Amino acid sequence: MSKIIYYVASSIDGFIAGPNDDISDFVAGGNGVDKYLSDLKNFKTVIMGRRTYEFGYQYGLEPGQPAYPHMEHFIFSDSLKIEKIAKKIHVEPKSIARVKEIKNAADTDIYLCGGGEFAGWLLNNGLIDQLKLKLNPIILGEGIRLFGKSTKKVKWKLLETEIFDEGLRILTYDIK
Repeated sequence: MSKIIYYVASSIDGFIAGPNDDISDFVAGGNGVDKYLSDLKNFKTVIMGRRTYEFGYQYGLEPGQPAYPHMEHFIFSDSLKIEKIAKKIHVEPKSIARVKEIKNAADTDIYLCGGGEFAGWLLNNGLIDQLKLKLNPIILGEGIRLFGKSTKKVKWKLLETEIFDEGLRILTYDIK
C-alpha cells in the first residue's frame, strides 16, 4: 500500500514558514534542495490544503494549474473556487474517507505538500505514514507550525539522516 509522506522544510523550532508565509530564511539552493527536487520525481500524486495551493500563486502558479506538472493534484478545501481547472487538479471537500480512497488507489507513495493545518488534521486522523523533514539551520520563533494546532502525541523512528553542505539535513522518520 502507498504511504502518505509529509516532505517539508522546517526550522529547528518547528515552523514551516515564518509570519506572513515568509520562507526567505530557508535554504534555497544546493545539494539538499537538489535532492528534494529529485525525490519529488518519484511521486505521481500530491495532496495539499487550499492555503498551500494558493501559496504557489505568489511564485507564478496560475489558479487551476498543477504546481507539479507530473503529479495528479488533490486539493482539500471546502472553500476553494476555481473557474478554469486543469485535468490533473481535483478540488475535494475535507474527508478522511476520500484521503483513504486516494491512498488505496495510488500507484506510488503520496506527497503531502506542506500546510501545517492540513498536516495536523491528517496526523490527528492517523494518515501520515512518513515524515521527511528538510531541517534548516534557522530558528524562526513564530509562523506556521509543522503540524498546525495538532496536539496529538506521536512517536517517530528515525530511518535516515542526510547531511548537506548548506547546513540542511533531511531526516526520514516512520511512525513507530
